Amino acid sequence: MTKPFNWKLFLILWLAGTFGIVAVIPYTLTLQSGMLQNIELPIPLPVLLAIQIVQGSVILGILTALGLLLANRIGLGAPIIEAWLNKESISEKIKSILPISIILGVIAGALIIVLDVYVFQPLLIKDLGEQINAIPENIKPPAWQGFLASFYGGIGEELQLRLFFMSLLAWIGSFIVKPTNGKANTSVLWIANILAAIAFGVGHLPTAAVIFPALTTLVVIRIILLNSLGGIIFGWLYQTRGIESAMIAHFSADIVLHVLFAI
Repeated sequence: MTKPFNWKLFLILWLAGTFGIVAVIPYTLTLQSGMLQNIELPIPLPVLLAIQIVQGSVILGILTALGLLLANRIGLGAPIIEAWLNKESISEKIKSILPISIILGVIAGALIIVLDVYVFQPLLIKDLGEQINAIPENIKPPAWQGFLASFYGGIGEELQLRLFFMSLLAWIGSFIVKPTNGKANTSVLWIANILAAIAFGVGHLPTAAVIFPALTTLVVIRIILLNSLGGIIFGWLYQTRGIESAMIAHFSADIVLHVLFAI
């Protein structure tokens, strides 16, 4: 039996996600600074940003609402926020997810850095040759921008990729393998997790196109593999501990990547 739609939960997640959309703007502007200098915008930049915020917020709201509906049907959701809204004690719940979420997030970030520095960077130098020097220095946003951008990664991307897309895939899979005790089959959840993680990696290709002089096969493999690695960890936390755990882990990984180390 599915629970009724929780509008308070929706508003909390949606507003948090909208904050992430606003917070990532300085980071995005730094990444696109070279391109913005070479094109003439049809409307003033502040107006364009306002339109993008509204558009992004509306799309995020739709995906969040659908994600909650789908998650409810496969036994997933946001257990901590739901318990808080029901005026239940959440201290033990937080203690049970906070350490493992932060630790796995930091591990994911560190593993991505190690693979990038010791595996992909040497290969990229061979693959791109002198083109690697074409990546401008200002393409590396400062730590404060990386910190703000981490809210978008931790909240906005998790609402889209895990709460919505992974839940959608698992819901579709539940028509093939029936849920047990109201929760989607573990194999179905893992398949949904992996597919959502790959989509998460593919979603980073537009940003890579701005940073790298050419989207070679190696660059594409690097972007998809490194981001999928984190995505699988976040997806596992979502299916076992709830969307809040995935958000904390993703935020922690982004702090490592975009604040402690800028890659």
